[in-house]
Amino acid sequence: MDQLTSDIFSILENKFLFGNNVSSNSTPTKEMTPGRHVTGRVRVLSIDGSGATDGLLAAKSILYLETSLRLKSGIPDARISDFFDVVSGSGIGGVLAALLFTKGKDGEPLFTANDAVKFVSENGHKLSKFSKQGVFKRLLGSSAKNGKVFHKIFGDLSLKDTVKPVLIPCYDFTTGGPFVFSRADAVEMDGCDFKMRDVCAATTAVNGPFATLSVDKRTKISAISGELAMNNPTAMAITHILNNKQEFPFCNGLEDLLVVSLGNGEPFCGVAGNQTPSRSTYVKIFGDTVSDTVDQAVSMAFGQSRTSNYARIQANERYVKSENHSYGNEVDKSKMAEEMLKQRNVESVLFQGKKYNDTNLDKIQFFATEIIKETERRKTNILPTVVLRQTTTSSSPRTSSATTLSITSSN
Repeated sequence: MDQLTSDIFSILENKFLFGNNVSSNSTPTKEMTPGRHVTGRVRVLSIDGSGATDGLLAAKSILYLETSLRLKSGIPDARISDFFDVVSGSGIGGVLAALLFTKGKDGEPLFTANDAVKFVSENGHKLSKFSKQGVFKRLLGSSAKNGKVFHKIFGDLSLKDTVKPVLIPCYDFTTGGPFVFSRADAVEMDGCDFKMRDVCAATTAVNGPFATLSVDKRTKISAISGELAMNNPTAMAITHILNNKQEFPFCNGLEDLLVVSLGNGEPFCGVAGNQTPSRSTYVKIFGDTVSDTVDQAVSMAFGQSRTSNYARIQANERYVKSENHSYGNEVDKSKMAEEMLKQRNVESVLFQGKKYNDTNLDKIQFFATEIIKETERRKTNILPTVVLRQTTTSSSPRTSSATTLSITSSN
């Protein structure tokens, strides 16, 4: 607390001793509204579940975003995690979040965006596929195979080993409700740290419950896919930040956020004649409906600031297929994702339904510029935008939906 307290009292002292100007090189105190001028906006990346592209639309969106951020920042080896303060991901989106925000032995994230695209190209369809009911052997074999893939990547790394706050949901049959794997909870409370390989297995468990224990064996959950719990985790991330004054002390409202929400393509779920929809079709309909509802609610909440503070990248499989393309395997899904990025971006407008803008790629470029502006602004900030909680052995009750304070700041 010493450094942060010192900074706060320094501002107050300068205000009362020297009037409106804190110093000749800083912003006038009268303009220092919470968040925007003192610390800047909290940058949030949210990634949907599999969708029509089995995760490839989001993965390629991140690749284009990371490439643009590298060019605009002049840092050729920058990572996507360098430009975001919080990441949330559901299903395959949770796996992407884990790959891009879990640090390896060198302290850098395990995967670049390009590595993540390759991983999703090879594994996305396996992690998103529903097996037929009653085929126990297939379910067991699929879970075991996925577990080996995650074990090979993450080893014994846990939620505490992420470079930024991470939020990954699943549905827990033990409690009968959603469960969120959170770095904040992992470092604040006993029984809340889980190995990343288990987190990824839990949020992608589409074919049956996945049982796992916390690192200290205190908490047991029986998880099924995060796509069923909250396919679009954007609202969860926003709620987490606004209710966590310890890590985000100056974030008082949506105007203090910069959110990029990535969809994975809305699948065309049309059913011919009187044909009964399959189980997987019902799941897709449910997931897409929830995702759209979350997008609409978040966009309405941002109001007039949505054009600069909130970006939603999403596309529709129907319009891609209407171009007479043929898509059927993971290679084709990659082509589909590329076509979706060229589609016009659809924005939810307050009380006016939907509005067509430039393409999804244009939207990514625009928000890359906004992120760079925010990054540059932080270099002259008086106080840190994010104050990350560090590992503790305390088992005291949490004071928010997230975690408490540390003096390690993230700018």
